[in-house]
Amino acid sequence: MIEIQRTNSENKDFIDLVRFLDADLEIRDGEDHAFYSQFNKLDHIKYVVLAYDKGEPVGCGAIKEYEPNIMEIKRMFVLPEYRGRGVASKVLKELENWTRELLFEKCILETGVKQPEAIGLYQKNGYHFIPNYGQYAGVKESVCFEKPVS
Repeated sequence: MIEIQRTNSENKDFIDLVRFLDADLEIRDGEDHAFYSQFNKLDHIKYVVLAYDKGEPVGCGAIKEYEPNIMEIKRMFVLPEYRGRGVASKVLKELENWTRELLFEKCILETGVKQPEAIGLYQKNGYHFIPNYGQYAGVKESVCFEKPVS
């Protein structure tokens, strides 16, 4: 049974999972990886959700304030052997609940066109395409989503 835990970016399990995420993204992003990695630092992340199976960390996600009333979802990852079991949806739902508790109105996020499983996850969970925002505006390899949570 998957258990969900709230923590912050200093959590060792989160840091370890993010290493796996970054290694996966480096392969998927190829020569674009340096561009994307500059936006994925952990030092400004206060709100992290971890998924555990029998005490072992198997997935993660985080939120950080993007603008007043808007949280940005960051660092979503599930170990390959746990994909397709609903772990990412549980993490995402907890991030949305936390966003609501913090009195924010919606979540936004960016993912890559080379991550079709992520695109499917967000669509399945009620996220809608939006024009690429901020640093992703005009970036052809990025797709952005939003979802009201209030």
